[in-house]
Amino acid sequence: MSGWSIHDGQAVALPRESIDTDQLIPARFMSAPRSEGYGSFLLHDMRQDGSGEQIADFPLNRHPRASVLVARRNFGSGSSREAAVYALVDFGIRVVIAPSFGDIFCGNAINNQLLPLVLPEETVEAILSGLGPGVAPTHIDLHSGTATIGDRTYSFDLPEIWREKLINGWDDIDLTASRAEAIMSYRDSRKAAAPWVWPPQ
Repeated sequence: MSGWSIHDGQAVALPRESIDTDQLIPARFMSAPRSEGYGSFLLHDMRQDGSGEQIADFPLNRHPRASVLVARRNFGSGSSREAAVYALVDFGIRVVIAPSFGDIFCGNAINNQLLPLVLPEETVEAILSGLGPGVAPTHIDLHSGTATIGDRTYSFDLPEIWREKLINGWDDIDLTASRAEAIMSYRDSRKAAAPWVWPPQ
């Protein structure tokens, strides 16, 4: 998977809190092959009415090319389904900005090159207010830890492991493989220091 350090796109507001993984992708769609893409399932029951027609004023229906989603607290809570992240990524979302996220969602997001960007709640509310029903040009820079939305720039903290995985396009296996030399060095030093813990050859 290719990594990224800079993202330029459009931010759209989804001013709701506790958007959980079952809302991000309802369970009935999870039997579909990933190869077919999960983007059409994203927030399906919010984006469509009971007859299957798109709700015209839903934010992602108004602005289907937006790639940065701004939401309220507790985004991605609920079950551990990685398909929730697939749906966001396949739709074209690369960054979600919120005051807080579900822990498991964050791990799944980083492993799939989606940035869960945490900003203070008052900052997020100001961004939501500024966006209103429209969109704003957005620039995300992982190196500097800044997000520019419209004419305002915000700083954010990012765990160094997250930054490394996003920039290199790594998941947990790739990250472990990148430490192979250090792992083997530790193995050898441990074997020399405590040979009795190793099984006989």
